[in-house]
Amino acid sequence: MKPLNLVLLGPPGAGKGTQAERLREDFEIPYFATGDILRAAVRDATDLGRKAQAYMDRGELVPDELVCDLIMERLDDPDARDGFLLDGFPRTVRQAEVLDDALAARDRELTAVLVIDVPDDEVVRRLSGRRICVKNQHVYHVEFDPPKNPDVCDQDGSRLIQRDDDKPETIRRRLEVYHRETEPLVAWYEQRGLLRRFDGTRSPDEVHRHIRATLATLRLEAEL
Repeated sequence: MKPLNLVLLGPPGAGKGTQAERLREDFEIPYFATGDILRAAVRDATDLGRKAQAYMDRGELVPDELVCDLIMERLDDPDARDGFLLDGFPRTVRQAEVLDDALAARDRELTAVLVIDVPDDEVVRRLSGRRICVKNQHVYHVEFDPPKNPDVCDQDGSRLIQRDDDKPETIRRRLEVYHRETEPLVAWYEQRGLLRRFDGTRSPDEVHRHIRATLATLRLEAEL
């Protein structure tokens, strides 16, 4: 069976993590979040991890080529032989070009790029409504999963707060970065016939069914 080599895109708050976990189980492919790969390499002091740490210690961005090398090191592991789901890289067209070259050097290619579309106002609504208790980090949402008493954790009675990352002005700044850097990447993949769009305003179950059906069709077509 042909591997499913996938990239997952979408704004913060689109539900990528939820869908990634379900797809990992559906198709038995590993899910790789770029930040996790980078942190693990630094923590384990691998050769590439030490190189990345040196840039970070100088307050510099880790170069695209080095980030891609870290990712490819992980994608070369046996558990990714039958496919992978990559989240967090690429974020720009330049990074996509680096990834394409690295895959081609291994006689591999992407199967599809999945983008979960959610309007900015909905992203702000989802993320700005989160509240976290100061004692044990229990998570609530003022609209979707409110506590019994406003601003008080049901489980330990501690105060609920809104993190700085969840404040509307911070979320909109993150969205500005997404639109500036990642939307050109979406168009780039669309031109190459790899992009598949999904409506992230639908329920998680509906989004999951749509993505699963799309991937099952792609896999079937590849076998014909």
